[in-house]
Amino acid sequence: MRSLSTSVPRPRGRRTALAASALLAAVALTATACGGSTEDKAADRPDAAASRAGDGAGGGVRVPADLADRLKDHGIDVDRWRDGGWKDWDKDEWLRDARDFVNPVIEGLWKPERMRSAEEAEKTVTTKDASAARGLSDPEPAPVTAQAERTPYHENAAPVGKVFFDSPEGPAVCSGTVVKDVNHPGRSNLVWTAGHCVHAGGNGGWYRNIVFVPAYNDHGRSEAELSRAGASEIAPYGNWWANWASTSKGWIQGGSESGGDGAAYDYAVLHVRPEQGSKSLEETVGAALDVDFSGPGAAEAGTMGAWGYPAAPPYNGLRMFKCLDTPGRFSLAPNLPDMYRIGCTMTGGSSGGGWFRVANGETVLVSNTSIGPLDHTWLAGPRLGPDAEALYQNMSRTYGGR
Repeated sequence: MRSLSTSVPRPRGRRTALAASALLAAVALTATACGGSTEDKAADRPDAAASRAGDGAGGGVRVPADLADRLKDHGIDVDRWRDGGWKDWDKDEWLRDARDFVNPVIEGLWKPERMRSAEEAEKTVTTKDASAARGLSDPEPAPVTAQAERTPYHENAAPVGKVFFDSPEGPAVCSGTVVKDVNHPGRSNLVWTAGHCVHAGGNGGWYRNIVFVPAYNDHGRSEAELSRAGASEIAPYGNWWANWASTSKGWIQGGSESGGDGAAYDYAVLHVRPEQGSKSLEETVGAALDVDFSGPGAAEAGTMGAWGYPAAPPYNGLRMFKCLDTPGRFSLAPNLPDMYRIGCTMTGGSSGGGWFRVANGETVLVSNTSIGPLDHTWLAGPRLGPDAEALYQNMSRTYGGR
């Protein structure tokens, strides 16, 4: 595998060996949303932060009995949901609790034209927000102009893709990364993204029809070319529905439209299954990344790279971009954990995209895009520590083998 000074090659097989000077190649990140509050300390309980959903395939819906009972408590009929009931965003039916996530497969819902209509899930901080804990933050970084990733993405970048979902405002989009499942080596169905890409935070609940599309638009076709392209060019590895999702209790309780206290806890893990087929996600795309939960301080982290599919102008969400920079500290308040911050001009749509670095010669995911400013000059992402690891381990142990 070659190593580059400005991009990171896609990991092949089960290990990613890179020179310590190289940065991992992943997918799109954006200067976007933040959220959450404090992480669920009991995330290893099945009902703590992990959420369950229907796991139907081929248009059918099979929902675990315990979840079906909870949905009935909310007055929701799963078959009606699949047939269009999900479009009802009445407050009483916007499922909020961690245990109430539901995402029955609706085969054929995410057609190429619907994907292209999805709006970026952008979360930006104001100047006032960014100055709230100025004494705890390093100086604002110089902007780093995002660079287009080489195509095809499956040969030149880590296993990144787009996360599509429905919100009350309509179809929306973020980015995500295939990560390894420590309890199911070589057969991972786990995707790392941002909490605000799956849950609205303190003022809402779970988003709906969440789907991951790895290596979206693998050859970087233009909008005109994609209008004539088949589904296999736009989604070369197919659509992967989230049948379980986990995010932090902090995000669920404190996430907001502009970020707020939840930014430092703005991460999520999806367990996915193919809309069609039976192989695992890792087997299908041929790669997955380890997650680094050591949470190194910004001064010790070294160079990081953020990848994603920015969708807000001047980008259109069709191509993968990246930024490489040395992170600094960023804090929104004295009582909140500090975050990583890098210079980057990516915009909304890259939210949830992985941040990568080389640790012990191996490419690992160390953060994800959470927030950015209105002028799109930098990005900030959470430090992943014990709470994030507990959420991930619970997801792997409880749902990974399903």
